[in-house]
This record gives sequence, structure tokens and C-alpha cells, in this order.
Amino acid sequence: MKTTVWFEKIHPKLKQVFRMGFFYSVVRHKMSIRSYIHDDLPAIFDIYGRSKLDELKFEDKLFTLLPLEYDEVRLSGLMESDIYVYQEHNCIAGYGAVCDNEIRALFVHPDFRGKGVGKKLLEFLLSLIHGQPSLYVARSNQPAKRLYQLYGFNVTDTFETTYNQMPVIAQKMVRTR
Repeated sequence: MKTTVWFEKIHPKLKQVFRMGFFYSVVRHKMSIRSYIHDDLPAIFDIYGRSKLDELKFEDKLFTLLPLEYDEVRLSGLMESDIYVYQEHNCIAGYGAVCDNEIRALFVHPDFRGKGVGKKLLEFLLSLIHGQPSLYVARSNQPAKRLYQLYGFNVTDTFETTYNQMPVIAQKMVRTR
């Protein structure tokens, strides 16, 4: 019994069972970031569909989702990038993409937000970039911009673009440290 109490203090996130003198533990969740494979596309499309409008929810107009698989511009930009998925157990929790020095995508499934998935993906993508990293974000998406600013990104340009044929003010952010 003393072993169980000691172990719970040292490893509070592990589940323990102490039966018949044997100590069993269920190891914490297994996580990995890996290159995507074609079979990951349905999960990537699902995460995009659940997340894309969240980045536009601070706009003063309502947007209609254009699923990634039907958005030729964004899909082609993604597919010409190096894509990585964040996987916990057998579940894809998020994905990111980088092309040269540009982070082209960083999306986290809503069920996994607030758990560090976005930060881990961002750190991983930054580790792949050898020059000055850049990315694009909706000007109104303050939560994403705050995260990027924590990692040394600053706004360098503001311009109008479109999403699903509706105007959006976007900003280019470049990492300066």
C-alpha cells in the first residue's frame, strides 16, 4: 500500500491498480507527431471542417464553410506542403503543414484544444524551418495571434483576401527572434 501512495504522489496522472501484491499501471497517453499518409486525409478534412470557421468567428459577418476537399486553392496549397499530424493513441488530434519557411496550416480538433496540441505542433513546425518563419492569420483571430506572438511572431503586413468568395482582412506574421 505504501508503494501505491508514493507512486501516486510521484506520478499523479498515472492510473494504478494494486491487486494481490502486484502493481499495475496504465501508462499515460502515447502521443506522436509524424508525416501524414494518404489514409489521414479524412481526419484532416474533418478537423478542417470543425475548425476553419472558428478562425473566422471574430469577423463581423457570417461565413459558410467551404470544405477543404472542395476548396481548390487551400487544398492545393496544403498538398504542396509537408504535412504532419499530431496523433494520440490512434486518433489524429491536429495537423500542421509547412512549405519552405511558411507555416501553411495549423489546426486542432475542438476536442483537443487547450491541451497543448497546437503549441506542440507549432514548435515541431518551427523546428523544421531553417530561415525566417512566416504564416498568415485572419486579423480578427486574436487567440491565434497571441499564441504566435508568444513564439516571436509579429505582424508585417495587412491585406484583404477572400474565404469562400467573402472578403477577409488577413495579416502576415513573421518570426523575428
